[in-house]
Amino acid sequence: MKSIFTVIAAMAITLTSYAQSGLDAQRTSRIDDVINRHITAGHIPGATALVIRHGQVVYNKAFGYADVASRKTMQTDNIFRIASQTKAIISLGTMILWEEGKFQLDDPVSLFIPAFKNPRVKVSFNPKDSSYTTRPATREITVRDLLRHTSGIAYAAVFSDPQMQAIYAKAGVPSGVGTMVSDLKTKINLLAQQPLMHDPGLAFTYGLNTDVLGYLIEIWSGQPLDVFLQQRVFAPLDMQDTYFHLPPAKQKKLVTLYEDVNGKMLPVTHPIYEGVDPLYPNRQGTYLSGGAGLVSTAADYAKFLALFLHHGKYTDQHDNTSKKLISPATVALMLTNQLEKGVRPSPLPAQPEPFCFGLGFALETAANDHLMPYSIGTFSWGGAFNTHYWADPKQDLIGILFTQEYLSPYWSIGDEFKVAVYQALED
Repeated sequence: MKSIFTVIAAMAITLTSYAQSGLDAQRTSRIDDVINRHITAGHIPGATALVIRHGQVVYNKAFGYADVASRKTMQTDNIFRIASQTKAIISLGTMILWEEGKFQLDDPVSLFIPAFKNPRVKVSFNPKDSSYTTRPATREITVRDLLRHTSGIAYAAVFSDPQMQAIYAKAGVPSGVGTMVSDLKTKINLLAQQPLMHDPGLAFTYGLNTDVLGYLIEIWSGQPLDVFLQQRVFAPLDMQDTYFHLPPAKQKKLVTLYEDVNGKMLPVTHPIYEGVDPLYPNRQGTYLSGGAGLVSTAADYAKFLALFLHHGKYTDQHDNTSKKLISPATVALMLTNQLEKGVRPSPLPAQPEPFCFGLGFALETAANDHLMPYSIGTFSWGGAFNTHYWADPKQDLIGILFTQEYLSPYWSIGDEFKVAVYQALED
């Protein structure tokens, strides 16, 4: 059988590429059952699911519709808004530059963005006018804080403390999801002027940390973020369908965004979050969100995850040459829990305890191995539009499930998919 990189390149040719190596033939049907059940119940219009084991594609299927109104069936090479799955890619870009000596992980961010000097923490908040009082933070934000979400920076408009959302909204700080106007330099310097939710290092608070990293990549590399990613990540990994903004020729591959309206899935025809056009991937904007801006395919994202399973090395199937994007030591560091004892996870979005997070990924460790069927060492995350992924080094396994819904109440489909995959493993 061919390797992952050769097989993935051919995925677009067929709706279903299916091999049974590594999966039980009868139990594999339960993966179909999970997705079809949610389609029948009206929870999702369609999905793509990809499972790779030992470097081979063992399950690759598309279900339902990419667009219901036009009866456009889902294809395995359809393009999805991956939202927060952007974060891991930016974390890789950050660590590529770390290896080149552009910074140290515990450098203060203010060394590169002076506006972050002397951060202050919110003490009180007045809901009548979104005014607040502050005190000096106990220390500065470091690059490591940004990678592990312990800076005290929250999110605007999504998954965040309502007080912080109000403060950011009043100041004009965007969430980054589909943001079109302004640029990283302007908005990140504006973010730096806002109070922190807590002292750096005190808690895991999901927020705009990775958007700050995106701007730091521009500073360290001297390139626009999209140019850097294309040259240093997407091109080397042969990720041909991953963009901030889609070129015209690929816009027809974008899956329609849906939402649950009184129990029925309907296409989103109104602005989302803070006035964002749901068709933002087909628009040309100037703000490149490192935390939520990319679109991609299951195949492209599998190549990215496989890089970590292969300890930072990618093999080009065109000429059979190997490229090392990062070292095995850096991969190991990124996949090591960075949350010190006592660091609590933020309530939004809720995380199971004990929660472990590395430099860009949630982690399965000995401390939390009772929560999921993952093996210890598994790394994972997802995206706001109901997309899910994980990679399990012990099982040499990658699982990806992409759907496309706004504020979906059916997030559990991701966990159901994981259970269905693990129960089908032959060993």
